[in-house]
Amino acid sequence: MKKKNLLQRIIIIAIVTIAGLYIVIGPRHRPTLKDFTWSGIKATLASNIRLGLDLKGGSHLVMRVKTEEFLKHLTEANKVAADAAAKEAGFQVTGSNAVTTGGNYQVILDVADPSQAQAIKEAVQKKVEFGDTSTWSFSTSGNQLIWSMTSLAQRTLADNATTQAMNIIDSRINALGVTEPTLQTHGAQSSHQILLQMPGVQDPERIKNLLKGESRLELVHVISPPSPAPSQTYLTQEEAMASLNTGGTIPANRRVLKYKERTDPTADANKDQTQEKPTKWVVVEAPAIIDGSELRNANAIPRQGGADEFEISFSLKKNGADKFGEWTGAHINDYMGIVLNDEVQSIAFIKSQIHDQGQIEGRYTKQSAEDLALTLRSGALPAPIEYLEERTVGPSLGQDSINAGVRASAVGLALVVLFMLVYYRGSGINAVVALLLNMILMMAGLILFGATLTLPGIAGIILTIGMAVDSNVLIFERIREELRSGKTIPSAVDQGFGRAFVTIIDTHVTTIISSLFLFVFGTGPIRGFAVTLVIGLLVNLFSAVYVSRTIFIWLLGRKERVESLSI
Repeated sequence: MKKKNLLQRIIIIAIVTIAGLYIVIGPRHRPTLKDFTWSGIKATLASNIRLGLDLKGGSHLVMRVKTEEFLKHLTEANKVAADAAAKEAGFQVTGSNAVTTGGNYQVILDVADPSQAQAIKEAVQKKVEFGDTSTWSFSTSGNQLIWSMTSLAQRTLADNATTQAMNIIDSRINALGVTEPTLQTHGAQSSHQILLQMPGVQDPERIKNLLKGESRLELVHVISPPSPAPSQTYLTQEEAMASLNTGGTIPANRRVLKYKERTDPTADANKDQTQEKPTKWVVVEAPAIIDGSELRNANAIPRQGGADEFEISFSLKKNGADKFGEWTGAHINDYMGIVLNDEVQSIAFIKSQIHDQGQIEGRYTKQSAEDLALTLRSGALPAPIEYLEERTVGPSLGQDSINAGVRASAVGLALVVLFMLVYYRGSGINAVVALLLNMILMMAGLILFGATLTLPGIAGIILTIGMAVDSNVLIFERIREELRSGKTIPSAVDQGFGRAFVTIIDTHVTTIISSLFLFVFGTGPIRGFAVTLVIGLLVNLFSAVYVSRTIFIWLLGRKERVESLSI
């Protein structure tokens, strides 16, 4: 047994152990002596280790986005727009229909003169988003013009609706101040299910009401001198109300709304972009020009002639386009505000008349433009949601689970330690040291990767204890066989580790592969089990093999010749 690598091994083990200990019990702030008292360590552990719903208590909701309703509404809106576009172009349309059943989504126009099909198609596609053949395929049948949504588009649009719903739910949940909620897709991608777990929240009805709550989007006329004068804003609500000259009351045709100016790096590179701009107030006209129900789509697009600058392109449904076109035509250079939930998000002036399509101009960054476009699109949930599963875990039940899990782990660990010390004597101490290090590094791994510890995760920890001991048993029994065959102690130790290593790798790799399948196809609790098991097994390859062998190198290197080995 050579000693030349011993120092290097000890340094590596010491660094890993100290790092692991600090990750587990080290505070996430400037440490003080109080942090390393028993109460301080307990508080730090509670802060560092993220507990799942089954341990901390809280609410668990599984919901499904009714994407079929989203596709139905989209198809019906396009049917209305196509009918209007064809008639506006001067073609005679005898009827229109939207097919939204059986997984088929079609827009059908009945025309008086089928020979004009190509001209009608071109006129409609100038106004309606039918031009993308990967989204809508076109065909004719007799006097009918048919646009059919492709299967790929159905999947893409349904996935986008689910993502959009998650973004809206996320913003609403964050407004509640829930600590570390879990929001993710659930089940197969085609199920369009969303899992929401909220540790510490004991009132799921409140959450459900919040998620169903209305998100009001409006385009409004901002009362202000026209461009090129800047938009009229006020520093306080009182100042804005005083501008009305109504003695402190707000007339029925006016509203006073909050406005927080956006900060865009491209707008003024010389300003401190980390400094938040103050909240201001604006006076707007009531009622709104149009509301969010009239919006069809909004996207961030590159600004012409502006390097890395963007603006927002939006499109309106037919009814909204008519109202908006009439208003913008009469208000050139006037200011328009975009309002979400009674708060002005953006102000822009009307450069020219806008009908069903327009742009919100400004020197936006890509991110801010995409964010604002998302705000416009996601003023309300894109489709209704239905609740498939709901449960509440009380904090006392969660604490009982923690106590039971800790008790089971402690008893299991104590029995394993006792067995190793009795059966393998001095070498058992070696195994115990490796096992304790395994526990420390496994918890450090959970914290480092931001994994959530669940009750099945505790079961994974207990199973890992067994597998860690199993690795030492394989090594020690192999060493015993080599000693019985007459080999010297150093040679027996070398051969024991070398030949047992292949078996240990086989068992660990096969278990890790099984755990990865559990993680990929399982749900939350099953994933928690898989995560702790995988982390524990990876750590075990270090502790049970590398650390254990280093201890043997140190023990056997203390004497020129070792006469016996306690094993």
